Amino acid sequence: MRHLSTFCLVVALCASAFAAEHPIAERMKQCMDQKEVAGTVTLVVTRDKVVAQDVVGLADVAHNTPMKPDTIFWIASMTKPITATAVMMLQEEGKLSVEDPVGKYVPELKDLKTKDGKPANLTLRHLLTHTSGMGEASGEQAKKAEKLADLIPVYASQPVKFEPGTKWEYCQSGINTLGRIVEVVSGKMFDAFLQERLFTPLGMKDTTFYLMPEQLPRLAKSYKKEGDKLEESPIAFLNGRAPESRDRYPAANGGLFSTAPDYARFCQMILNEGTLEGRRYLKPETVKQMTTLQTPESIRTGFTEGNGWGFGWCVVRKPQGVSEKLSPGSFGHGGAYGTQAWIDPKKGRAYVLMTQRANFPNSDDSPVRKAFQEAAAAALGD
Repeated sequence: MRHLSTFCLVVALCASAFAAEHPIAERMKQCMDQKEVAGTVTLVVTRDKVVAQDVVGLADVAHNTPMKPDTIFWIASMTKPITATAVMMLQEEGKLSVEDPVGKYVPELKDLKTKDGKPANLTLRHLLTHTSGMGEASGEQAKKAEKLADLIPVYASQPVKFEPGTKWEYCQSGINTLGRIVEVVSGKMFDAFLQERLFTPLGMKDTTFYLMPEQLPRLAKSYKKEGDKLEESPIAFLNGRAPESRDRYPAANGGLFSTAPDYARFCQMILNEGTLEGRRYLKPETVKQMTTLQTPESIRTGFTEGNGWGFGWCVVRKPQGVSEKLSPGSFGHGGAYGTQAWIDPKKGRAYVLMTQRANFPNSDDSPVRKAFQEAAAAALGD
């Protein structure tokens, strides 16, 4: 198998010279010219190799720093499928079940009620599918929390908004509670569990909640579009803290930094039904359970049309609009700042887009995502 990091070295030398000849790079350059983004790193992988990688534009406009294959991005909610993977690992080990009540592991949430006073009866399934209706922490409450456990009293103080399982509402608190459950069940801090069970064995060397000082020069600047210009904008979830600061909780809902090659390795493992380079992380049946529809068609889910929800993953029911080039049953997740990763098992490919744009009206329905997936389809003969 061609290793992603080796391939990156080659791409770094030739990406600028050949960008105009590559359909994906050309479309990404058009997005740059339209001031949608300052730059992008894109990857398309199959189960065992890289089939396309393009690096376009700037990681830091003010200093004219080019994007590189190993540029680091805040991937925001692309953290959520990784959190779900951790939960499914523990289910395989018999340490929990997605049907278990949340209160079994987090007693403070045992007596949560709906607004009309009925028992909420929350299960891990509700948290994994965004059907819990749990209340959220305010920005100030999140800023004060240094551990995932610090958030639980905040969540426990609010009734759920609707009867769990009857409605889909994107829920940060539910995913952070899952992170806390991983800690309770495993006896490890959430970031330590992911490092030991996923990041180190998968070779995801730049994926972390807390950047090291030597990684900071590779972190892409974040921008927002104002009129026809891009202006630098801080990473919102850091609440003014530094990316290397450890006085904040490992946000299971959206706290990870990563690179395109790192996240592509995670996607390849899922595409290979739980294995990569001879090592098994999940059983095929577990991957299938996690990445197939778990919400009924009667419940509208996601930020674009035609989707359902698995455990931690958005699943495409009927491709349309931005998902038109994906097969039915494809699954993936986006991030607030425009990052995207989608896996198409029918075509045997995963598509990873990295960029850092703060104020897309809808980052899942961005013109950059649409351009990338259309260009990838054209480049690969779909």
